[in-house]
Parts: sequence; C-alpha cells; structure tokens
Amino acid sequence: MQSFVTTSHGTLAVEQVGRGSLPLVLIHGNSTCRDVFRHQLMGRLAEHHRLIAFDLPGHGQSSDAPDPARTYTRSGLAEAVVELLERLDVTEAVVLGWSLGGHIGIEMVPRFAGMRGLMVIGTPPVARNGMADGFQRSAHMQVAGQEHLSETEIQSFVDAIFGKSAEPFMQAAVARADGRFRKTLFEAARAGSGVDQRQIVETSPTPLAVINGSDDRFVKLDYFDALAYANLWEGRCHRLAGLGHAPFWESPRDFDPILERFLLDIENDRARPC
Repeated sequence: MQSFVTTSHGTLAVEQVGRGSLPLVLIHGNSTCRDVFRHQLMGRLAEHHRLIAFDLPGHGQSSDAPDPARTYTRSGLAEAVVELLERLDVTEAVVLGWSLGGHIGIEMVPRFAGMRGLMVIGTPPVARNGMADGFQRSAHMQVAGQEHLSETEIQSFVDAIFGKSAEPFMQAAVARADGRFRKTLFEAARAGSGVDQRQIVETSPTPLAVINGSDDRFVKLDYFDALAYANLWEGRCHRLAGLGHAPFWESPRDFDPILERFLLDIENDRARPC
C-alpha cells in the first residue's frame, strides 16, 4: 500500500507491506530513496512482519522540506520520522537505518519512546565533531555533502555505494535529491548538531544490531569494534564477507536471515544487555 502523509517537514511518500504486531521501519541513506529496500519489501520478511518504508524529505517521491534549515539535519530528520509514525498511529516499532538512516535511528532513541530495537548498517556512531573517527576520507564522502553534483559525480557516488549491483533508479534518486539537503546535513554535522551518537549507543538499553559489509568503502570498520555498547545484539558487530556499503541490497540472501533473527529476538524479548 502506498500513500502520502503530510507532516510539518513536508509530504512524505510511504509504502507499507505485510502484517505483524510490531512494525519494522526502514530508513534509507543520503540521496537515495525507499526503493533500495525493494528486496526486503518484496521478500519473505513481509509474510510475518509489517514493513514501513518511506522517502525522506527532499528525496524520492516526497516533497522538499518547506524549511530546509529545520529539517535537513540528523535531528530534524529524526523529528520528521517520529512525526510520520505519529501520523501512522505507530506507537512501537523496530527501526532499521542504513547509512544516514542509521544516524537518524540513533537520533530517534531519545525521541521515540516506542523504539523496541534498532539495527544500523554502515553507520558509525561517532561523537560530536568526531566524523573522522568513523568515516574514511575519500572523494565519495566529499560528494555526499555537495549541493550540486555532475552526472559523473552521481555515477561515481552510486558505484561506490552499490558497486556492480547498481541499477538506473539509483542514479535517478541521487539526481532528484534536494541538493540543499546534502549541504545543510554536512554543515550541521560539522557544527556538532544533534545528539552524541557514541554516547547514545554506549548508554541506551535499546537493543542495537550493528551490521556492515566487509568491503565498505565509506566507514572505518575497526571503529565499530572499539565502542562499549550498552546492549549490543549477540554481543558483536556483524561483518558480511565480500559486501559493501549496502549489504541488504547486494545480497539479501545473506542479510535478510540476520534481520529476521533480530526481529524474532526483539519480539520474543530475548535481547538482553551484555
């Protein structure tokens, strides 16, 4: 089921599939769209779970934010997602955030009392002003914060994220994304806005699953292992061999069983602090 939901951060395009008492909310990354979760939305997960995917403000079929300075920050985006869930009458959910989506999910922890569990993918939980601790320095990271992108830059950015698994809709999604989003997002992050994400994961009792591809070109994988998580699911950070920044897209066969196991643990109340 697809719909458009009006919020104070813009009109958001929402897609819902499946059934289940505890929804899974899927949050995509910078300059992409909800279609990156196509394999999950069309796969066996929907047989037993309600999945909610949407386009962030300034992305996909959603409108641009009416107030970019308010919305296009990690905290502003978290507030937009919480408002969306209120409009959908969702009071409890598990959140899956990919890349920027994971940062939004971490920002939601103190804002959304109904968060039962959080899975982050390609998302280093860095402290304020600590982006260099968790991210690789590269031209691709520079593009992620640029307002205006050439066709060559768009293609290079998509290739770095998705590799050989890239499809044409991904380039179209990056081209469509509001350039003010990228510029505002990175300026706010450099200024130290939002919560201290490292502190959140090291103190919050919310069950946290950390999943990365072993060949991710954007993040420093060893950084994840150095954190003192308060409630790390299965007691370790998971690395999927041979996969990059978007393992859920590249190999749902490898990724989806991990996600399903996490959901079952949350639903059965088996996730416990280490």
